[in-house]
Amino acid sequence: MKKLLKITSIVLAVAILLLAVAFGVWNKEVRSLITLEKIDDHPLYRMTYIGDYGFDEFLKTGAKSDGDIEKFVTKRLLKGLPIKLGVTGDACTAFVTRNEDGDVLFCRNFDFGFSPALQCATDPDNGYSSISTVNLSYAGYSEDELPDSVSSSFLTLASPFLPFDGMNEKGVAMALLAVPEYDYQTDPDKVTLNTTAAIRLVLDKTANVDEAVELLKQYNIYFSGDVDCHFLIADSSGKSVIVEYYDGKLQTVTTDEEYQIASNFIAYNGLNIGEGYTEFDRYDTVKAAIESNGGILTEDQAIELLAKVGVVDEGVDKLQWSVIYNLTTGEGKIFAHRKTENTIDFSLKMAQ
Repeated sequence: MKKLLKITSIVLAVAILLLAVAFGVWNKEVRSLITLEKIDDHPLYRMTYIGDYGFDEFLKTGAKSDGDIEKFVTKRLLKGLPIKLGVTGDACTAFVTRNEDGDVLFCRNFDFGFSPALQCATDPDNGYSSISTVNLSYAGYSEDELPDSVSSSFLTLASPFLPFDGMNEKGVAMALLAVPEYDYQTDPDKVTLNTTAAIRLVLDKTANVDEAVELLKQYNIYFSGDVDCHFLIADSSGKSVIVEYYDGKLQTVTTDEEYQIASNFIAYNGLNIGEGYTEFDRYDTVKAAIESNGGILTEDQAIELLAKVGVVDEGVDKLQWSVIYNLTTGEGKIFAHRKTENTIDFSLKMAQ
């Protein structure tokens, strides 16, 4: 019996030592993964990333391909665990308007094939706190592989580098939307960022639309997965802009209206180059809804409108998630797959 107790004590001591070593190496990663929870069965997850994710280090060299991002994330965030980035996005709709209290609402649908999503809260030491939505299929997750266990959840640690939309503590929001084409001349003296890193840049480093545009001009852009995109950006003042890459450089599209809408067509200079899909119908539907309500939408009306303009393609519902960021209050609502009965509240306080 004494021998058995001695062996048991040794095994327990070794296990504790290994756990201590592992926790020492993976301290912030383990603490982050502990916060991971499923909030909708579509599925939709939520996680708070704890600690530094090395974005300032990343900005020194950037990435000229998804392979470059994979290498950085594998080394810096995943401690050698490999990641393979996939496609980005398809048909989406986003708009900025005000509610009945005058709050600025940034509303967005993400339409694509099956895409598990994750809300990622971050609070970097050298940047603003934010909440962003991540397409986990971009990180390699699928219907057959979801982060529902300890062993399958580690790739979610790449989430700070994979935002598809988000809002920061200063009331700046940004979302990507696919477009048919782009025309951009890279500058060899500038660092290059991909689509999602550009969103992380704006969320971490800018306090208004003007700062966002000027900062984006300091970097080259390439589009992950060969899916060309433009961005809708807005801030708590109500100012908004569509950023497009056309005629060789970064272009901005503004509006004289109290609202702005983005869909899947090039809006620069009135070109209206679309995909030949439903992008103009969705745009017109949103415009009619906002104008018929005197330029404002309640949150309930915005939710109803997002669900209405979600894409259905040959009988397949493509709407993966819908999110409303209140840029005035720092609060919001998110729901998955047109499930308006399960609209989930969130706040920037999650990130702080």
